[in-house]
Amino acid sequence: MRKNLQYYLNAALNSYAILFFSQNRVLGALLLVVSFFNFDAGFTGGVCVIGSLLLVTVLGFKKEDIKSGLYSFNSLLLGIGFGTFFGFSFAFWLWLSAACLLCVVLSVNLTSLLGKYALPGLSIPFVLTFWMVLIAANGYLGMGLLQKGSSLIFELNANPPSRFAQLCHLFDHLSVPAYVLLFFRSVSAILFQNSVLAGIIISIGFFIHSRIGFSLLVIGFITACVINHLTGTYPEGISNYHLGANFMMVSCAIGGFFLIPSWRSYLWAIAVIPFTFLVLNGLSRILVLFNLPVFSLPFCLVTIGLLYFFMLRKKAGKLQLTPLQHYSPETNLYQFLNGQYRLKDFKYFNFSLPFMGAWTVSQGYEGEITHKGDWQHALDFVLKDIDNKSYQLPGLKLEDYYCFNKPVLAVGDGVVKEVIGHVDDNAIGQVNLQQNWGNTIVIKHAENLYSKVSHLKKNSIKVKVGDYVKQGDIIALCGNSGRSPEPHLHFQVQCTPYIGSKTYPYPIAYFTSANQAILHSFEIPEEGSAVERPEINPYLKNAFHFQPGYIASATGDNGQVETWEVFTDDFNATYFFCQENQAVAYFVSNANIFYFTRFYGDKNALLFRFYQIAYKVNYSAQPVADRFAIDAESFNPALWLQDILAPFYSFVRHNYCNSVKTDASALIIHAAVNKQLSGGSKQLSNGEIFIGYKGIKEFAVQYKNKHLKVKWETSSV
Repeated sequence: MRKNLQYYLNAALNSYAILFFSQNRVLGALLLVVSFFNFDAGFTGGVCVIGSLLLVTVLGFKKEDIKSGLYSFNSLLLGIGFGTFFGFSFAFWLWLSAACLLCVVLSVNLTSLLGKYALPGLSIPFVLTFWMVLIAANGYLGMGLLQKGSSLIFELNANPPSRFAQLCHLFDHLSVPAYVLLFFRSVSAILFQNSVLAGIIISIGFFIHSRIGFSLLVIGFITACVINHLTGTYPEGISNYHLGANFMMVSCAIGGFFLIPSWRSYLWAIAVIPFTFLVLNGLSRILVLFNLPVFSLPFCLVTIGLLYFFMLRKKAGKLQLTPLQHYSPETNLYQFLNGQYRLKDFKYFNFSLPFMGAWTVSQGYEGEITHKGDWQHALDFVLKDIDNKSYQLPGLKLEDYYCFNKPVLAVGDGVVKEVIGHVDDNAIGQVNLQQNWGNTIVIKHAENLYSKVSHLKKNSIKVKVGDYVKQGDIIALCGNSGRSPEPHLHFQVQCTPYIGSKTYPYPIAYFTSANQAILHSFEIPEEGSAVERPEINPYLKNAFHFQPGYIASATGDNGQVETWEVFTDDFNATYFFCQENQAVAYFVSNANIFYFTRFYGDKNALLFRFYQIAYKVNYSAQPVADRFAIDAESFNPALWLQDILAPFYSFVRHNYCNSVKTDASALIIHAAVNKQLSGGSKQLSNGEIFIGYKGIKEFAVQYKNKHLKVKWETSSV
C-alpha cells in the first residue's frame, strides 16, 4: 500500500515538473502549490492528474512512462484550463471527464506515434482537446458550460483567491523595472496565471532544478522583447501569455533540453525566437477566425520541426541532440561529456590485436614507406628481440624472421568476405607488385565495417568465404607475400568488402605497451611502440564479472544493510539494484575491464560508496585514471557557477584513480576520488576493495571524516 501511494505521489509530482522538462519533485511540489493560487484551476488540474494516472495504470501502460508524467501532464493543463475558464456545475464535471479521457487517449497515441521518430508529443494533446471544448462551448447552448468571463481569451488573467489578493497585489506592484515584473508574469502564464508572486516561486524552483534551463528562459525573454521593440510587432507590448507559453519555452527546449547545451545550442535558442514570432503571428491570424487561442501550439510546432530537422543530418557535428534524456540540462551535458571521454565501448566495435605476444608497430598511420593517400590509416607489425632486431642472423631466410609463421588472429567476431591464399611468399628483399596485397583475409564485423590482414603465408589460411569467426580465432599464419620485402603483418579497417578498399581510421579497443605498464583503451598504436593484448588477472575478472541473477549482501559497520541484485534492462544494459532503497548503478563488464556508467538514487547508500571506489577496474591489474561526471558529487550549491558556465567552460573535474596490490591472502584495490579545481585539488574519498579467491570479501571507504567498512557476501539465483 505504501509503495503504491509513493508511486502515485511521484507520478503526480512529475506530471507538474515535466511542464518545465523536469523530474524534480521539489519543483513539482512548488508548481502544485502555485496552481492553487487559482483554487478552482488548481483543484481541477489535480483531479485530472489523479484520474489520468489511475486510468493508464489500470489499463496496463508502461510504468516508466506513467511515472514520468508523460501521459498525465496534458491532462493537468486541461484541468487548469477548465478551472480557469468555466464555473463548476454538473455539465462542467461531465465534460471535464470526457475531455480528460480524450486528452489521455491523444497523449498515449501521439507519444507512441511521434516516439517512433524519436520526437516528443509536447502539449499538442492539450491544445487539440481544449480547442474541441472551446468550439463546443461556443456552440449551441454551450453544452451547459458557464464561462467565467469574456470569450476573448488571448490574454489570461486568473485572479488568485481573495486571501492572497493583498500579498499578490504587493508583488504585482514592486518597485522594479516593468520588464522584470513581465518576466515573472510570463513564467506564471504557463499555469494560466498572471501573478508576479507565482512567477517568482516557479522561477526559484526552476533555478534550483536547472541553472542552464533558467538562463535560457531569461535569454528567450530578452530576445523576444528586443525583437518586439525593434520591429514593433506588438506596439502595446508583448503579452505575458505569448512570452510565457511560447518564446521562453521554445528557447529552453531547443537550447538546453533536446540539444546538448553548448554555445551553439545557445545561438539556436536565440535564432529560434524570430522564427517563433513568425509562426505565432501566422497561426494567431488564422485561429482568430475561429475564436481560438494559439495556446502553446507555436512552441510545439517549432520545437518538433527543428528536432526533426536536426535528426535528418548525416553528421551531427558539434551540435548534438540529447542521446539519453535525464530531464536535466546539466545532467544531459555532464553525462554526454563524460560519455565522450570514457564510454567508447558504446561508440566503437571492440577490435583486438591480430596476434599473440608483444609485436612492434614497424609502420603506423601515415607511414613514410607505403601508408599514403587513401591507404594511410593502416598498421604494420613485426616481432622484435631485446636488441630491437626483427630477425636472427644471418637474416637471409624467411625462417630467420621472428614473425614468420606465427599465428594471425581474428580481431573481432564476423563473417569472412574475401580470401586469397595462393600467392607465393617472397624471398627476402623481393616484392610482388602484381599481387600487391598478397595473401589476404577480409572479415565483415558490422554494416560498413570490415577488417583486413595481408601478406599472409601461402596456403596457411584456415578459413573460407562465408565462415563465421570469433575474436581471437587463429585464421592464418604471418608470411611475406605481396608487396613485402620482409615478413610482417599488415592490418587495416575499411568500410567496403574489397581487398583493395581504402582504409578507415579506427582504434584498437584494449592493448598494453611498455611491458604491461599502461593499458590503452580505444587508441591507435603509435609507430615504434611494442604492443600486446592485456594479460588478464583471473581473480580480478572473477570478482567483477557480475552476471544477471547475481546477488550480494552488503553489511556496513554503521548498521546499514543492503541487498544488491544484478538485472538487465530493455536495452540489454546491466545494473545493480538495491532492494532497500531502490538505488541503481549501471555498469559494463567485458573481457578486459569493469566500469560503472551511471548511478541513480540515494548517495548515502552503500551501493553509492561501492560505485565510487570501484568506478573502473582493469582486469589486467594496470593502474586506472578516469573521470566522474561533474554532477557525480552530492547536491552542492557551490557548483552552481559551474552549471551556469558549463555550456561554455568547465573548471571543475572529478578524478578517479586506483592501483592493485597483492598481499599474502588477497588482492587489494586502492582507490581515490579527487575534485580538481582551477586552483588545486581536494580529495573527496578513498578506499580499498579486498578480493579473495572466491571474489570480493569486503571494502572500506573514508569520506567526510567518516570511516566505513562493508562486509560482502554473495549468492545467486
